Amino acid sequence: MATAREIIEALPQKVVPEAIEGHETNFHFDLEGEGGGEMTVRIKDGEVTFEEGLHGEPKCTVRGKAENFVKLAQGELNPFMAIMTGKVKISNQGEMIKYAKIFGLM
Repeated sequence: MATAREIIEALPQKVVPEAIEGHETNFHFDLEGEGGGEMTVRIKDGEVTFEEGLHGEPKCTVRGKAENFVKLAQGELNPFMAIMTGKVKISNQGEMIKYAKIFGLM
């Protein structure tokens, strides 16, 4: 089973370049526990990049336990329930919804 870090690190390879044309955003992932950590995924100038640590001003921050993020990404945890029960905290849900399909997370 993939870790949260591996899932997030693989996001740039999952994105179809046409899907992000003209888009710009910055996501911070702050995930606790094994396989987690602080990571940044940025979309800018038609590219998706992954960086260790939190860089730049985020448009959306995702916080929670790494294991809950993995369950969410793999469809084992309902996104609505994860947010409502506080298992995953998303600072800008609109931004996450906008990019979740592009990232292949939904």
